[in-house]
Amino acid sequence: MRESIVVVGGGAAGAGAAESLRREGFTGRLTLVGEEPGLPYDRPPLSKQVLSGAWQPDRTVLRDRDHYDGLAVTLRPGRATGLDVAGHRLRLEDGTALDYDGLVIATGVTPRRLPFGHELAGVHVLRTVDDATALGGALADARRLVVIGAGFLGTEVAAVAAQLGLAVTVVDPLPLPMARQLGGAVAERLCALHRARGVTLLTGASVGGFTASDGRVEGVRLADGTLLETDLVLVAIGSVPAVDWLRDSGLALDNGVVCDAYCRAAPDVYAAGDVASWPNARYGRRMRLEHRTNAGEQSAAAARNLLRGDIEAFTPLPYFWSDQFDVKIQAHGLLAEDADVEIVEDEGPGFVALYRSGGRTVGALAWNAFRQLRPYRKELADQPFPAGEPAPAPGPAAVV
Repeated sequence: MRESIVVVGGGAAGAGAAESLRREGFTGRLTLVGEEPGLPYDRPPLSKQVLSGAWQPDRTVLRDRDHYDGLAVTLRPGRATGLDVAGHRLRLEDGTALDYDGLVIATGVTPRRLPFGHELAGVHVLRTVDDATALGGALADARRLVVIGAGFLGTEVAAVAAQLGLAVTVVDPLPLPMARQLGGAVAERLCALHRARGVTLLTGASVGGFTASDGRVEGVRLADGTLLETDLVLVAIGSVPAVDWLRDSGLALDNGVVCDAYCRAAPDVYAAGDVASWPNARYGRRMRLEHRTNAGEQSAAAARNLLRGDIEAFTPLPYFWSDQFDVKIQAHGLLAEDADVEIVEDEGPGFVALYRSGGRTVGALAWNAFRQLRPYRKELADQPFPAGEPAPAPGPAAVV
């Protein structure tokens, strides 16, 4: 009988784990540790509604304080700095320690940074609500923005800034924006969308450094010597799992917290959300997903398995979305880099793209075509696992 469970991470996965633990019948002491002050909040609106000014930041809050009080969840501000797996003890930055007999790690990711320039005023990253507030305020007073990185975050921010009237330039070393995430055929259409809306895309280009005056960025110098004058820079070159605090814990760390098929990283320790790496039997491969839907689904699965003894292998059909200008991109499944992409249902303003690998359809994407996507989602969900692979049996997670 578990008496004390600690959830580390104050985002959607952490809040979802705490709620799921109560929903599954846990009545003991439950503590949610969050590095940021305030209540857990949703991150996807930060790069869209909050940045554009359509939402006030407090609208991103997932639940009010009365909700957590009603669940008897103790919200504990603080940054985790260490974990004693054998001793079942979590250490915090202020020197205190929390004992547990069950732990869920949901610390998410942190923005990847350039090796230079982040000390300059006008150079931003975007991960937290404070980041979004700072960047949104800066956009209101700026005329030019350079976005370094053409992934989800970079292209979403570029779209918002262009709609606010800024001259926007996106720099990326790949030949097409979001080519790794969407494949060439869809990435070409995304490229055309941004250029048609006035965004300058400098693909196949690398950044060599910044120019500055009085501690404020004034330009971005490309590797070929080209200088891009600017008022602001957003560095959006990806993220890394927030696992530095676990380096001495003995947990296996490899592109996140290494878990088994039940989200278990060690006895009594589970992980969920952006930080968790686990084998998804649906695809016969290990994966780590930085998608909002996965945060909710995986936190619920981790909570159930922690309480009930690894009863449910986590085998989700991944889902993500992205809003850019007047286009909503939605996708189910695995959009593998090596997949063959076919555009179908290409009528009017929308289309569907199918991703095939190993002789089967592994993913489907809709571009302003939600209704057309539905039958493909069902097809993907109903597919047998590769080679008839059964759900894995419970077993000990790797600990090094």
